[in-house]
Amino acid sequence: MCVLESLYVERCFVLVRLHGPSRCILTGNTRWIEWQFAFGTSANNCFTLIHAVKNLKIIPQSDPSSGQFSVTIKRVERVPTLWSLRILKFSPRSLLFFLLFGALLPVLDREASAQETAATAGPMSVPEDKLPRDLSIDAVPIGFSSFPASPATNPTTVEKVRLGRRLFFDPILSRDGTVACATCHRPDQGFASPEPVAVGINGRVGKRNAPSIFNRGYGHQFLWDGSAGTLEDQALTPISNPNEFGSDIETVLKSLRGDEAYRAEFALAFGEADTAQEVISADRLAKAIASFERTLVYGNTQVDRFRASEYGALSREARQGMWIFESAGGCWKCHGGETFSDELFHNTGVDFNNPNRDEGRYEVTENQEDRFKFKTPSLRGVSLTAPYMHDGSVKTLKEVVEFYNRGGAPDDANLDEDIQPLNLSEKEVGFLVEFLKALSQEQ
Repeated sequence: MCVLESLYVERCFVLVRLHGPSRCILTGNTRWIEWQFAFGTSANNCFTLIHAVKNLKIIPQSDPSSGQFSVTIKRVERVPTLWSLRILKFSPRSLLFFLLFGALLPVLDREASAQETAATAGPMSVPEDKLPRDLSIDAVPIGFSSFPASPATNPTTVEKVRLGRRLFFDPILSRDGTVACATCHRPDQGFASPEPVAVGINGRVGKRNAPSIFNRGYGHQFLWDGSAGTLEDQALTPISNPNEFGSDIETVLKSLRGDEAYRAEFALAFGEADTAQEVISADRLAKAIASFERTLVYGNTQVDRFRASEYGALSREARQGMWIFESAGGCWKCHGGETFSDELFHNTGVDFNNPNRDEGRYEVTENQEDRFKFKTPSLRGVSLTAPYMHDGSVKTLKEVVEFYNRGGAPDDANLDEDIQPLNLSEKEVGFLVEFLKALSQEQ
């Protein structure tokens, strides 16, 4: 049986030192690259290099019955560096493998670089609030017929919006005071995240992309799987998620109640009460954040102005793209209406070949017809919100259009019936991209 004697981690390398007389199988998954290497060992020490993300360690698990040696990986602090290699001995086979695999590392590293950042850099800092000083609670931008309606139980007021805005940018909602709503929903990224999937406290990585919250006040169901029925429901979900804020409602409320300024702001927004528990409650916390989010309306784009008879607002390429969007591309079938979303759930074939594929809406409804379905995102501001899809697996708008041009994943038996190959030329793909960009340029 093989024994893991030592390991060394630096940057994107994991060096494993094994000792044993039998043939071994080393398997693992970095979340982006699955790998399995089989190699022989002898009485001499054998070193093998595998590709992984920095700050990982290997935890051995031996199976005496099979004679196999397997490992899993978890993120930890950095351990001794590859400079230690100068004192190590390599078997000829391991050295050859080291050299051959090393030649491939730059290619592999480019493919995984965006995802590596999400998993190893830890949570991003909370961005500074640079929004306009005053946010309108009733202004209707070009492209919309009304301002987002608020429920009768939570009418939008200036005071609630001001309080919700402060809470949105305040890491007090997270367990360790490092993560806020704005950490993943960044204003300069279209209130989305530049990371493929959300990164929370202690660098913990979720399984889905943090979507834009532009125009969510017009929505009906929220989150990728529709598990939140209202903006108010959605507002509290990150708090207790261990991969996001990692806290709980009562702990957060206790912190808020201990802040004199927050006590005054909650009282101003919702009215005085007999006790601190009534002044600052979970219900009021959710209502304040939701009120702020309803003000995040994105309109007045070049497309909106073109449709309002300002015909010079769109370039020739973007006009061609709009024609494709509304005809041959069939994009309007899911991305229609003022928000460019049907607010429904579809399986577009994303991540089809993954044996551990995210089942999406099915996890909420347990209806077989909902397997692999996800909420249709709005296309407003879309060029600001890369990467794309529920898993952040598509990096650019061009790649998104090319994905749909191929028909998504044609071999997916559960593929939405509206997803069909488009047979667009490369030039037509470019026109469609220009149209999407025009939906992201406010005037």
